Amino acid sequence: MNRSGSSLFKVGVVTGTHGLRGDLKVRTLTSGSDSLCHARFVELRPGEEGSAQRFTPARATPHKNVMLLRLQGREDINAVQEWIGAEVWMDRADLPELDEDESYWFELEGLRVIDATLGEIGVLEEMFSTPAHDIYVVRGPFGEVLIPAVEEFIIAVDFDQALLQVDLPQGLVNLDEQRDPA
Repeated sequence: MNRSGSSLFKVGVVTGTHGLRGDLKVRTLTSGSDSLCHARFVELRPGEEGSAQRFTPARATPHKNVMLLRLQGREDINAVQEWIGAEVWMDRADLPELDEDESYWFELEGLRVIDATLGEIGVLEEMFSTPAHDIYVVRGPFGEVLIPAVEEFIIAVDFDQALLQVDLPQGLVNLDEQRDPA
């Protein structure tokens, strides 16, 4: 459960550049995510070889299935090439308020997933977006289970207990994959 803790959270990954003015293509962790539009600053983390650096966004705009992020002072393609592959982090204080029944990815990561029929499925470790909806990647005693993040399957989210309660249709979980909890 990650409702508290560090004020920075990972919002996406730089997948490439767009145009000659230094726009970075950012694959965000949630579909339709415009959170970068609200960021006062972003922190780019290049991985093990480089060090993180903070930038002020000059602009952030949705484009097809990515966000285009332009950094102040880096408005040339040659000035941003080094950031391809970097993780993009931002301050959660910059996030817009969500409706009561909505959550950000960083709040869901690490929740235990309990199915109404099968019991514990595992831990929500990743998420990715498809054109139709987000997909939760849960790993546990049934191996890797891909759960569509749709209303029909989600019963409740309990942040106090760090639980995501689901009611999955028969066949979504491969029962042959069940492993010993050892």
